[in-house]
Amino acid sequence: MEISFDDNGLVPVVAQDAGTGEVLMLAWANAEALELTEKTGELHLWSRSRQEIWHKGATSGAVQRVVAIRSDCDGDALVALVEPAGPACHTGARSCFAQDDGQEKVPHEALPALQRTIDERAATRPEGSYTASLLEDPELAGAKVTEEAAEVVQAVATESDERVDEEAADLLYHLSVLLSSRGRSIPDAARVLLRRAQ
Repeated sequence: MEISFDDNGLVPVVAQDAGTGEVLMLAWANAEALELTEKTGELHLWSRSRQEIWHKGATSGAVQRVVAIRSDCDGDALVALVEPAGPACHTGARSCFAQDDGQEKVPHEALPALQRTIDERAATRPEGSYTASLLEDPELAGAKVTEEAAEVVQAVATESDERVDEEAADLLYHLSVLLSSRGRSIPDAARVLLRRAQ
């Protein structure tokens, strides 16, 4: 890929979670940072405030393993598709763009947020949690997936669009929990779809 650096020898880099599609941060890189990224497989950037190479997560442990780097059509902006080992933001938030300022959530945020909730329930197992009870009983979770799948089919055949959406949401929730009981997730299944589409 041919990169068009600006007059300061820099190019903007958007870090995006390769599994969820969520935008994590915006930073800058120079040619040396990109070479280090390619060599190590972990995101390296240029700190404009410190005027030095910055290995993302070197201090905190929240490194970002690079899956791919994509250039825009003009070569003057990059997207780094990464697997983050921790929060991307210096505030401790998973994303520098994660502030809850009352704006409406958008559909692509739903499954990653759901997975984080399931992961939290798996780690803490709070008493009375429906999700935790399903995680502890994969057979029950499997039965719920079967039940919800049948309800989606029924809704598509005879019910309103709203009911179809609600039943599909129930199915996605229960499927996500069932997969989590095996340490798997929707993105793992999506990777299989990507391989099949080639």
